Amino acid sequence: MSQESIEIQIESLHRLHNAMLAELGKVIVGQREVLEELLITIFAGGHNLIEGVPGLAKTLMISTLSRVLALNFKRIQFTPDLMPSDIIGTNVIEENHETGKREIVFVAGPIFSNIVLADEINRTPPKTQAALLQAMQEHEVTAGRKTYILEEPFFVLATQNPIDQEGTYPLPEAQKDRFLMNTFIKYPKLLEEEDIVMQTTTNTEADVRPLLDGPTLLAHQHNVRNIPVSRHVTGFAVDLARATRPHEPGVPAFIKEQVSWGAGPRASQALILAAKTYAALSGRINVSCDDVRHVALPVLRHRILASFTAEAEGISTDTIVQQLLKEVRERATS
Repeated sequence: MSQESIEIQIESLHRLHNAMLAELGKVIVGQREVLEELLITIFAGGHNLIEGVPGLAKTLMISTLSRVLALNFKRIQFTPDLMPSDIIGTNVIEENHETGKREIVFVAGPIFSNIVLADEINRTPPKTQAALLQAMQEHEVTAGRKTYILEEPFFVLATQNPIDQEGTYPLPEAQKDRFLMNTFIKYPKLLEEEDIVMQTTTNTEADVRPLLDGPTLLAHQHNVRNIPVSRHVTGFAVDLARATRPHEPGVPAFIKEQVSWGAGPRASQALILAAKTYAALSGRINVSCDDVRHVALPVLRHRILASFTAEAEGISTDTIVQQLLKEVRERATS
């Protein structure tokens, strides 16, 4: 594809991005940064782990996004008694009315949808959490002896409550790594909260229009991946990811003290893909190191395991990533 053709496609995506934010804004007050990260996730073809205290419209954001995208949407409430078959589906024996014989039929679970909301994903045991792994990585599920391909596009948007951790099962690091981004939702600002109260205590319901379908979304995802990235920017993303690893030569001293385990190669890939998508949604085909910096926090915060020392001193992975962004320099251009 020529550069001119890419520019035309990206300009179309930029206009669509603005229209989608306008439609989402009919229901969601404020939270522009969160909506941006959700749209980056969608157009990059990734998954997102959304964290925030109750009442910050996590579920409403995702359901509204599914309406704007005109995609199939299923919500799974994760509970301690949820079983893998409740997500994937199960084989049942049914009688064939034509032959009169009994046969095994697969009844698909809610994972067979374009957008899957895994609500309070850390409320269910690891066995059930792991039922999502194959779907998230390979976009397929295995039940019995058969493997079923999931319809594209496919996204898992999971939520967690960061304050009520009693009776929860923290996600394994390998599963966290499958999420392209980890988005934090903060409390709304004063005027935004007033608008929320005004908007949600009346009988008025917002009319949200669908703006694109599955095939169009897949085409935009393909166009995003067509955007070229220089070796300079790729090198910066790789250096940033490698700088999180305490046993890597030449890393900052604070990393050796504050990090037990750093980000793997998926982090470098995610940094570049998210940076490409952010640039495209902004209407640009030139991806810079600043784009990598812009997406670094949601891409890296869940891929770093803070050390006991850091936790004891109240140092979060956000603080570590922010410090790294000050320490890691761009490579000199030749």
